[in-house]
Amino acid sequence: MQLSERQEKILELVKKSSPMTGEQIASQLNLNRATLRPDLTILTMAGVLEARPRVGYFYNGNAGPSPIAQRFRQLRVGDFKSIAAAVKESVSIYDAVVSMFTNNVGSLIVINDERELKGMVSCKDILKASLGNMDLHGMPISVIMTRMPNIIMAASDESVLEAARKLVQHQIDTLPVVESYINEGGRESFEVVGRFTKTNVTSLFVELGQDKFPNTAKWF
Repeated sequence: MQLSERQEKILELVKKSSPMTGEQIASQLNLNRATLRPDLTILTMAGVLEARPRVGYFYNGNAGPSPIAQRFRQLRVGDFKSIAAAVKESVSIYDAVVSMFTNNVGSLIVINDERELKGMVSCKDILKASLGNMDLHGMPISVIMTRMPNIIMAASDESVLEAARKLVQHQIDTLPVVESYINEGGRESFEVVGRFTKTNVTSLFVELGQDKFPNTAKWF
């Protein structure tokens, strides 16, 4: 797994001074604890660091990946994705709010008539629009959405570990699961086939902990 520059610095600190608390690592890097939380989560999930309650983080690089990291590398996003909570780019902001509450989600995937990924809209986007006194009934969702190509996506054959890393590193709650194709204009497009969320990851952790996967040999 490729690490960011900050994650490499965290590893060097913990290698030299294990155990280190999150606060101590943050202080050494002149950052706050909240900023480091995604990096520490990724390093712990990957098995490079070991976290011990009330003690701190230990370097665990020579021990190889953790059992959970190994399993998450073998599992594929396409086998655990959820149905996409999607709206057309022409719907109003108000209708998008209704869809968000109906589907009980924090983000909506925005598509066109061919289910091509066009953007994403979050609760924060809608809140900003509301505070800005926009016409929620008349304004299309496309006005406030984050557009392609600035969308973090996942492929069906991608590992669950890599998808979880994206969720944590980019501090988002939903990844559109897509299949790539070349459209009539010769441009690469992405058809939305589902979504992968933090809830999917949490459910997988619970099922792994309770050993509830059916046909376990199929995955491992």
